[in-house]
Order: sequence, then C-alpha cells, then structure tokens
Amino acid sequence: MDCGTNSIRLLIADVDGNGLRDVHREMRIVRLGEGVDATGEFAAAALTRTRAALEDYAELMREYHVSKVRMVATSAARDAGNRADFFAMTAEVLGAVVPGAVAEVISGTEEAALSFRGAVGELDDSAGPFVVVDLGGGSTEVVTGGRAGVTASFSADIGCVRLRERCLHSDPPTAEEIADARAVAREGLLQALRVVPVEGARTWVGVAGTMTTLAALAAGMTTYDSDAIHLSRVGFDDLLRVCGDLIAMTYRQRAALGPMHEGRVDVIGGGAIIVEELARELRSRAGITELVVSEHDILDGIALSIE
Repeated sequence: MDCGTNSIRLLIADVDGNGLRDVHREMRIVRLGEGVDATGEFAAAALTRTRAALEDYAELMREYHVSKVRMVATSAARDAGNRADFFAMTAEVLGAVVPGAVAEVISGTEEAALSFRGAVGELDDSAGPFVVVDLGGGSTEVVTGGRAGVTASFSADIGCVRLRERCLHSDPPTAEEIADARAVAREGLLQALRVVPVEGARTWVGVAGTMTTLAALAAGMTTYDSDAIHLSRVGFDDLLRVCGDLIAMTYRQRAALGPMHEGRVDVIGGGAIIVEELARELRSRAGITELVVSEHDILDGIALSIE
C-alpha cells in the first residue's frame, strides 16, 4: 500500500522470478494531507477517511489470503506533528490481518528509488538513461538512472495539493495566483535539478494521477482507460495545451471532463503548473520533447521490495 498526501492505493499481487502478477489494484482519494502544509498536523476528518479506506483494504486482504504486507506513507506523514495517531491507527487495522504490520514512513530518497523501480520495469534499457518524475500531492520526486539503478534523486516539497492550498484559492485561479504558483513550483524544481542532473537523460517517465490524467485528456478519452494510458506517449505541444486549459478552467469545467477523478478536480491545476515547468526545463536541459506515462510506480516498487 502507498499512502500519500491525496490518495491511498492498494496492490495485491503474486511475486515470482518474472516480477509481479496483479491480483487486485484499487485507489481511494482520502486527502490525508489536507491542511498539513498550513497546520503541521493531520485533521481528524482526514484520519477518519483514511481509516475507512484502510478497513476496506484489510477486508480485501483477508479475502485474498494476503500473507505479507508493506504499507508506505510518504510526504504528509513525514510532515505531520501528530503522525503517531496515524501509525497507531494503521497498526490496529493492519495488525488484524498480519500481526505486527504497520505503516512506515520512508525517506524521500527511498521513495524515489521505489518509484523508479516500478516506473521503468517494463521499458527497454536502450531508452535510458531515464528521468522519472513522481508528482504527488505533497511532494515531487525527481530521479535519474538506468540499467544499474538510480544515479541521483531529490524529493521536492511541491505537489498538487500543497500548491493548491498554498497559492490557488480562487475559482478560476487569478493571474496573480497562477504566477505565485509557478514561482513556487519553479523554485522547488530548480532545487531538485541542482541535485539531479538531467542533461544526459533520454526518456522522461511520469507517474501518479496528475500525469496519467493529463495523458488521458491529451488523448481525448471520454472515460479513463488504464491499459491504453500505460506507456503511452504525449508530445509536449499536446501536453502544454492540456495543462494550460486545466489551469484556466473553473472547478465545474474540470469536473465535467470524462477521465477526471472527482478527487483530483480541485488540485489538478496545481499539478498542471508543475508539469508545465518540468516540460520546459527538460526540453531546455535534455532536449526531451515527449512524456512517457507509466501506470506502474511506487506501488509496484513497494511490492517488489517485500522479502
């Protein structure tokens, strides 16, 4: 399980010498990190939503006779002052399925490595070196690597939820709010790119809900099709067009888009701003002109890491 700022996701899989065989995948928007950027703590309602989803997942784990569990909590759990309440809750719910199971907070470095492992597992080595970007609710991981694994990584404290809460308050956002959000996104990305040299990268791989939704919109989908999205390619002209449209839209206009998950409607504008800034930097620094979107990400990396 991957519990991030915006969503909690479950993968039940069999693991063998050939990798993963999916049994069940599911995602719920619980917005665990709602308000954490401003208050420094998990809201009681957010913990309640997360527990409800986790209890449903626990029932599925019992149904499928799961024997090993790993639950990873990322950006929001690193930042929340009352994270002990979250861990006590996860220990109670998960421990009823597999004794001793509990969520764990991982560092940004490990988060990046797990995302990279999941994202590039089905790509040909000849397409590398890769730059993998995992754009989450509270943080954005930028990772480079290739056949031998990760060569550099950085976890920037910018994400679609954090950017919306910090900058994008109007509906639709004002020009001033958008400019402020761009400045925050650019500052975080430039910090990452000082640590992670992308100049030698050949392929940009994007993972997580903002990236996959942008790809679906660029493809003109009326409903979201996971199989069609996985490893699809989006040229920067189409990508930047979709991002610009989303940023300028009202909440109601975004909600009416067929592939849009209801839990992303209010935050995807912030994600689109981050993607715009990423595309411009990667074109300038590495000559990359398209985004490859992977449905496999940190969740797959977590499953593969279970001993």
